Amino acid sequence: MKFLLIFICLLISASTGYTQKNPAVELYISQFAPIAMEEQKRTGMPAAIKLAQAIHESGAGNGDLAQRSNNHFGLKCKANWTGSTAYHDDDAKGECFRAYDSISQSYRDQSDYLKNNKRYASLFTLDVTNYKGWANGLKQAGYATNPAYTKMLIQLIETYELFVFSEKAKENTTVNIPKAIMPATVSSH
Repeated sequence: MKFLLIFICLLISASTGYTQKNPAVELYISQFAPIAMEEQKRTGMPAAIKLAQAIHESGAGNGDLAQRSNNHFGLKCKANWTGSTAYHDDDAKGECFRAYDSISQSYRDQSDYLKNNKRYASLFTLDVTNYKGWANGLKQAGYATNPAYTKMLIQLIETYELFVFSEKAKENTTVNIPKAIMPATVSSH
């Protein structure tokens, strides 16, 4: 039910231009921005894009796949996946999705998936602060089937000012996020 409410709020804000911030999304950002920034430093995947994708794909961490499998990006098994799996209904009933021991593993795997897939190679030539180029490039490379995917990512990035995390990671500076709200299962290793 939580996921449905968050999803509806995101859809309404994306379609109407209404940009009231959702506290559940803000909490998600405060929890996972440090991991997204580390992934940017490690692979060149922009923190803003990573956070927007995770918010969208996981319902800000409240979706069934995220809750049961720590999969915050909706990555499916594919032929080369040898890790843990979980089955969820998506485009078809009972599809195989990747399952992780921790959320940070999901973040790392999604970065590696993009970085090591030639279909996304051109994205890594873009500047990490070019979130519009990245959002368009992900859609053009076939990352998502939703025709509004690019618009949704850009809306999330602009509404929640996620571009700041890409800029700070590029400058190799930190963003002060209270450690008290960091969940115990989150680690950057």
